[in-house]
Amino acid sequence: MPTKYLERILRARVYDVAVETPLELAGRLSARLGANVWLKREDMQSVFSFKLRGAYNKIYSLPQAVRDKGVIAASAGNHAQGVALAGRELHVQATIVMPTTTPPIKVQSVRGLGARVILHGDSYDDAYEHAMAMSDSEGLAFIHPFDDPEVIAGQGTIGMELLRQRADRIDAVFVPVGGGGLIAGVAAYVKHVRPEVKIIGVEPADAPSLHDALAAGRRVRLKQVGLFADGVAVRQVGKETFRVSRHYVDEVLLVSTDEICAAIKDIYDDTRSVAEPAGALAVAGIKRYLAEQGGGEERQELVALLSGANINFDRLRHVSERAELGEQREALFAVAIPERPGSFLAFCKALGRRSITEFNYRYSDAKEAHVFCGIELSGKAEEREKLLEHLRAKGYAVTDLTDNETAKLHIRYMVGGHAPASLDERVFRFEFPERPGALLDFLKGLSRGWNISLFHYRNHGAAFGRVLVGLQLSVAEARQFRRFLEDEGYVYSEETDNDAYRLFAAGGLLSGTG
Repeated sequence: MPTKYLERILRARVYDVAVETPLELAGRLSARLGANVWLKREDMQSVFSFKLRGAYNKIYSLPQAVRDKGVIAASAGNHAQGVALAGRELHVQATIVMPTTTPPIKVQSVRGLGARVILHGDSYDDAYEHAMAMSDSEGLAFIHPFDDPEVIAGQGTIGMELLRQRADRIDAVFVPVGGGGLIAGVAAYVKHVRPEVKIIGVEPADAPSLHDALAAGRRVRLKQVGLFADGVAVRQVGKETFRVSRHYVDEVLLVSTDEICAAIKDIYDDTRSVAEPAGALAVAGIKRYLAEQGGGEERQELVALLSGANINFDRLRHVSERAELGEQREALFAVAIPERPGSFLAFCKALGRRSITEFNYRYSDAKEAHVFCGIELSGKAEEREKLLEHLRAKGYAVTDLTDNETAKLHIRYMVGGHAPASLDERVFRFEFPERPGALLDFLKGLSRGWNISLFHYRNHGAAFGRVLVGLQLSVAEARQFRRFLEDEGYVYSEETDNDAYRLFAAGGLLSGTG
C-alpha cells in the first residue's frame, strides 16, 4: 500500500487548478504555546479549500468517454466547489446535488463555476442518495468527496508540499478529519518519506467518526453528528480512508465547539484570515495536544493543516461569542445573591479586579436573586476552579454553566424570570433543517394539543436551527410526546433537569420525569 499511494500522489494532476500553498509560522500563537506552530494555508486556494485537489485529480483520471457523459457529486460546500471548478477547467458538465438547507452564497458560488445545481432534501444523506440515483439513471460518474483512491492521492499532494517546504524537523502534523480523505492522503505520503513524523487527526467531539472507528477496530456509523463544524460532519469514515488511516494515523484528538471557536480567533490574530470551523480543527488540536502532553524540554515543531475558509458571515457572531470560552478567558456562572440593596456591589468586590462581561437578572423572589453572569479570566486552566472556590468561600451559592450547552445557546439570551410555580413544564432542545418556512413547519409539527409555555430560537447562520421549547405536559403526556418525537425523527434532548433552566426559567417542582 505505501508504494501504491506514493506513486499515485507523485503522479497526481492537481496543479492545473491548485497552487502550492505556503507553510507559515504562526508567530503569536507559537510564542503563547511555547512551540512552533506552522500553518499549511489551504484556505488560500482559489475556492478557499483543499478540496479542488482531489476533485480535479479524480475527474482528470476518468476516460474521455466517461467525461463526455458528465459527472455528479453531492455536497453542501467545499467539495461542490472543487468538482464545479474541475468540471469547468476540463470542459466536463458537472451536476451538484445540494441540500435545500445550503446557504444561498454557496449555491451561487457553485453555479458561478458553471455547474448545474439541484437542491434536494434537508441533509447531505438526502442529497447523496438523490445523486446516486441520478448517477445510475443518467450515466453520470459519481465523484466521491473522500472515499476514492484518486481523491485521496490528490489530497496527498499537500503532504508532499509540506515536507518539501520544511526539510527540518517536524514532530507532528495535525489534520482535520471528516470522511478521512485528507488525512489518508497526507499520512500515506508523510509516513512513507518520514515515518518518524506523527500524524494526528482532529475531530469535533460531537462528530468522532474516525476516533470511534479506530477505537472499535472497525468502521462505525454515528447515530448523529454535531453541525457546527459542518465541513467534517460525517457519520461514517470511508472504507478506503479507514483502511489507510489504520496503518498510518498515530492518534485522533477530539475538541469542543468552544475550542474550535478559539482556534478561529487564533488563526485570525496571526493571519487576518477567518477559517471555517472545520478549517480551524487542526489548530484546536495542537492546543489540546500541548495542554495534555506538555511542551517538554525541547521546543516542538508542529504543523496544522488550515483546510478551508468558507464560512458564512452571519456565523461570525456565534464564533466570537464562544471564542472567549474556548480560550478559557470567560466563565459563565449562576450566582445566588441576597435580594437587597448593595448586593451586586458586594458581589463585584468579591470578584476583585476581574471584569464582568455579562450580567442578566430579573426580580423573582423577595429573599434571593439568581444572576447569570460572565466573568473575565486570564486564560489559565485552573483559574475558573479557583474562582469558584473563592466565591463559595465568600458565602455565594455558585453553579458553573461554562460547559452547559443549553445555557450558552439559549438561556443567556432569554434570562427574564421564572414561570409560575403551578406550571407543569418540560423543556426540550431541538435541531431542525434551517430553510425558509422551517420554523413555521416545526411549530406546526408540535401543534398536537400540547401547550407551548417557553420558546427560544436564535439564528446562528448554520444549516440547522436550534430551538429551546417548554411544554405543559403531565407524566402521561410526556411519555406520549417523547414517542411522537421518536416517530417523527426529531433530533432532540430533554433539558428539564438542566441547571441553567432550573435556575433562570423553571417554575415550581415538576410532577416527575415520566
